[in-house]
Amino acid sequence: MFKNQLKLTNFSKTRLCWQLYQASTSQRLTQTRQFRVAVVGAAGGIGQPLALLLMTNKLVTELALHDTETTQGFGKDLSHISTVCKVKPYFGETELKKAIDGSHIVMITAGMPRKPGQTRDFLFDTNAPIVARVACLVAKRAPKALVGIITNPVNAVVAVAAEAMKKAGCYDPNRLFGVTTLDVVRAEKFIGEHMNIHPYDVRIPVVGGHAGTTIVPIFSQCQPPFEGDEKCIAAIVKRIQTGGDEVVKAKAGKGSATLSMAYAAARFTNALMRGLKGKACAPECAYVQSDATDAPFFSTPLSFGKDGIKKNHGLPEMNESEKKQVKVAVDALKKSAAKGVEFMKK
Repeated sequence: MFKNQLKLTNFSKTRLCWQLYQASTSQRLTQTRQFRVAVVGAAGGIGQPLALLLMTNKLVTELALHDTETTQGFGKDLSHISTVCKVKPYFGETELKKAIDGSHIVMITAGMPRKPGQTRDFLFDTNAPIVARVACLVAKRAPKALVGIITNPVNAVVAVAAEAMKKAGCYDPNRLFGVTTLDVVRAEKFIGEHMNIHPYDVRIPVVGGHAGTTIVPIFSQCQPPFEGDEKCIAAIVKRIQTGGDEVVKAKAGKGSATLSMAYAAARFTNALMRGLKGKACAPECAYVQSDATDAPFFSTPLSFGKDGIKKNHGLPEMNESEKKQVKVAVDALKKSAAKGVEFMKK
């Protein structure tokens, strides 16, 4: 008799413990995972590793994956990873709306990648219509979403996205970003290697745009202070500006900078999510509508909040050499923005 009672008691205890565990787990998940992120162009060279990195971010509730080709296969693959992030695969024109609906953040990486000998501007005619279409849908289906544009040429297609959103009747300049984080990541890496310190310990603003000489690392504001002469600085600046070419050549025509770009985009997405949660985060540079210069769009350090840009820190103090580089960048960026605006008038 007592044996049966003891068994029942142990069973009851086990069931109670399991119920408490489930309740505490559910509570933890509710507290920590809150955002739906859509990746448009998810099946591409940047989209897949970006999706993988976002899967590991505790702030992501759902990951919506969209591309013109099926995302079912790698979506299913991702869904087996032991995180609580839900994966929602979508493909084709008809399902783009579903991917965007309800998203807090939309990262656009759809389009043609660069090949050897091509500049980012070469891609404009192919990629501009793609960005315009997605931006228009975001404005209509998720007007409060933060939009990060990875698709090149960033310097021009951000203006395309802005004009598309204006036409759709819902444009908020605080919610639209050209992702230039890779330029900062490269600067941190190359400076860290030169100074024999961890790249995580390097802080340097990289302003301007996201192509060639429009990329301007402000070495005079590097922390810790950069150790090297003008010749050394010029060499590293050149490498940062041509880092994409370095990767394209190394891949021998079989791709562009995909993994490093995915890492940079994941870092930027994390900063946006921390801002949405009201958490402090170190400023990140991004290409946004700005009055910092005569160029309508310009990359500067930004702090993020619940409505996107919380504060644009503007241009940092610069030496004469850096001011000259910024002037060159501004002239080029004005032309890029005008190209984007003109495209949307057609």
